[in-house]
Amino acid sequence: MRSHSYDDILAGPRRRKIPEVVAERGLVVEEPGSGFCGAVVRFEHGNVVLEDRHGRHRVFPLAPAGFLLEGKPVTLVRPKAAPPSPASARSASGSVKVRGLRARTARDSRIWVEGKHDAELVERVWGHDLRVEGVVVEPLDGVDVLAEAIEEFGTGPGRRLGVLVDHLVPGSKESRLVNAIRDQHVLVTGHPYVDVWQAVKPSAVGIRQWPSVPRGTPWKEGVCAALGWGETYEGWQRVLAAVSSYRDLETPLIGAVERLIDFVTDPEG
Repeated sequence: MRSHSYDDILAGPRRRKIPEVVAERGLVVEEPGSGFCGAVVRFEHGNVVLEDRHGRHRVFPLAPAGFLLEGKPVTLVRPKAAPPSPASARSASGSVKVRGLRARTARDSRIWVEGKHDAELVERVWGHDLRVEGVVVEPLDGVDVLAEAIEEFGTGPGRRLGVLVDHLVPGSKESRLVNAIRDQHVLVTGHPYVDVWQAVKPSAVGIRQWPSVPRGTPWKEGVCAALGWGETYEGWQRVLAAVSSYRDLETPLIGAVERLIDFVTDPEG
């Protein structure tokens, strides 16, 4: 007959250790509180995003013993990022990272974008490249005052302007304003999307496509209402957090920004 010590009796039954499981993309788990079952698609602000078989997304905290894997409780942990090889480390734009970078003195040339969100998105993807080249990105707050702003800036050799414009399509108000610019030291490029949010691939933010917003409704507000994203600042946090590299952006925006960087850093300019 097996004997038990007094300490064993006081300790009571031992708790079963909950295993930790690395939340690799595609791992299927269930959140027991809601019964939601889905595959891991990405992480947001310390939470995990699951996608069910109908394509619906839900966000859950990475709580201890917070999920079921094959019916058994587990603690999900984020995968550890593999350290990049120094010889092949890439920036978010796809360029080779400069090791031990010390930002150079800012050039006189500038890149202007329409608003704060455009500037933040450009910085997120091309920030490393811009610091290497010493290029400052500034929000213009719309293109209605573009001609006056250019005149006030005072362009010339070595003092170029690159301007990124939203919704630059034939017949648009933006295209008419841009066509009036006649300055060899200014390059205006753009993309066809109503707002820079739309230049982020829908798949990156976990939707099938960007919603259609009724005419007369502000685009950002309409998108947030259709997707249940709350206020526009909350929607923008989602969009910006979903962008990790140029691969999350549509090609027209990538090409437009790359052309501007080349233009303002041209040594012949």
